[in-house]
Amino acid sequence: MKALVTGATGFIGGNLVRELLKRGFQVRVLVREASSRSNIEGLPLEVALGDLRDQASLDHALRGCDVLFHAAADYSFWSRNPAAVYETNVQGTENILMAAGAAGIEKIVYTSTESTIGIQGHELGTEEKQATLGSLSGDYKKSKWLAEQLALRMCSQGLPITVVNPTMPLGPWDTKPTPTGRIIADFLNGRMPAYVNTGLNAVDVGDVAAGHILALEKGRVGERYILGNRNLTLRELLGVLEQVTGIRAPNVRIPLWVALGAGFVDEFVVGKLLHKPPRIPIAAVRTARKCRHFDCSKAIEELGLPQTPIESSVLRAVTWFKQHGDVR
Repeated sequence: MKALVTGATGFIGGNLVRELLKRGFQVRVLVREASSRSNIEGLPLEVALGDLRDQASLDHALRGCDVLFHAAADYSFWSRNPAAVYETNVQGTENILMAAGAAGIEKIVYTSTESTIGIQGHELGTEEKQATLGSLSGDYKKSKWLAEQLALRMCSQGLPITVVNPTMPLGPWDTKPTPTGRIIADFLNGRMPAYVNTGLNAVDVGDVAAGHILALEKGRVGERYILGNRNLTLRELLGVLEQVTGIRAPNVRIPLWVALGAGFVDEFVVGKLLHKPPRIPIAAVRTARKCRHFDCSKAIEELGLPQTPIESSVLRAVTWFKQHGDVR
C-alpha cells in the first residue's frame, strides 16, 4: 500500500513516516522546495515537490497512492503573516482533500488538534464535545477549527475521512521545535524560572504516529479520535522533567494575568519591533486559562491506541534535544 504523507518534515509527520516504513508501507511525501528535509534525510521514501496552495502539484503527488495522511499545518502561536496560516491550514486542506477525491484515494486520515474539542469547566474533553470558533485563541487554533469543519463537511459529501486529534506529543524529531518541544528545550536551557497553573494531556509522539495508522485501519469514517494519554498539570509535567534530568523544576507560580501582561510586552517588542517570534505568545497564555484534560478511551478501545508511560516519552525527548544541539 502506498501512502502520501503531508507534513513529513514536521514533528508528528516525521514520526509517522518512520512508523509507516516500519510497518511495510511505501511512502511518498509532499515537500515544499524550500523546506528543510533534515527530519526525513536518508529514509527510503519518494519525495514529491509541491505546495498545498498549488493544486497541480497535489494532483501529481497523489497519483498512484492508495491512502493519504494529511498532517501538514502551519503550527505556531504567533505569525508575522496570519493570512498565510489560513491559506495553509484551511485552503490547503480543502485543496488536498479535493485532489484526494479526484484521485480516488481509498482512505484519508486528517490530523486535527485537541483544540477543536470542547471543554466546559472541569469536565474531561471527549470527541462528542465541539469547541466554538469564538472560544479559541490565536490564528493557528481558529484555522484548525475551520479546517476540521471543512474536512467533516467533505466527509459527509462522500470522502472517506477519519479525523485524529492529538493532544500534546512528546518525543524525538521535533526539529523546529514546536511549542510543545519548546517547553522541554526551555526547561533544559534554564529558561523557565516560573510556571502558570494550567492542565494538559501528554502523549508519546510514537503513540500518535501509531494512532494515525490505527485510524487508517480501524477508524470509522466521519469519526474523531483523541490521540492522548495522561492528564497532568504543567507543574506535574515539570516534575517529570526534574525526575528524568535531575534539573530542579521551578517552584514559583505566576498568575495568568502577569503572564498575559508579559506576553503583550513580548509580542510588541520582539514581534512588532524586532520582527522575531516572541517567547511568550499571547495566544499560548490565553490557552492556558483552561485546563485541557481529556478522556482518551475511545481511541484506546476502538483503535488500540498505545499508552507509553510519559516518563519514557520525556526521556526520549530530552535525549533527542541534547543530541541535536537544542541544549546549551
